[in-house]
Amino acid sequence: MQVFRPLYVKAMIWSRHRHAPAMLTLLSFVEAIFFPVPPEMMLAPMSLAQPKRALWFATLSLAGSMMGMFIGYALGYYAIEMAMPLVEKLGYLEAFEGIKTQAADNGFLLLVIAGFTPIPFKIFTIASGAVGMPLLPFFLGALIGRGKRVYLVAGAIRLGGARAEAALHKYIEPVGWIALLLLAGVITWLVMRGGS
Repeated sequence: MQVFRPLYVKAMIWSRHRHAPAMLTLLSFVEAIFFPVPPEMMLAPMSLAQPKRALWFATLSLAGSMMGMFIGYALGYYAIEMAMPLVEKLGYLEAFEGIKTQAADNGFLLLVIAGFTPIPFKIFTIASGAVGMPLLPFFLGALIGRGKRVYLVAGAIRLGGARAEAALHKYIEPVGWIALLLLAGVITWLVMRGGS
């Protein structure tokens, strides 16, 4: 049964839509607040479809994410009670307390590293707001943390070009299942670690 290939094909079709850049910016914005689908799902095929514009697409994604991150921060700062059901629904309630502690101690470094963790970035931004992290370190940490991720994706695809698209199309099913298993493993490890 193929699960990831149809999604990939659809994402490739959407990525060629004339409003795709605006859709990517909007997706990045809402993902930074509550939406569970990472913008790389759209950024990657858009970069594959138009490699010369890959870095521009990454910039749009980063801009949308940054706007959404400030709303996530505001949720944590002004309305943490409203944000906690989202954190719980995403399954990060236990991890959230540890992230809050880290955000209070060294939030800038936490946000720089957070871009490559399997925990959604929105959890880090809400926690940063919950502890009242100063805005300048928050902005710079989030910019670097999220920026390195989107520019890495766009840059790798720009360099790989058609070969990257062919390889991704050929191996999308095993890559998708491996990524899903790795994510499940990390979540299991976080839950077990939090329980001990």
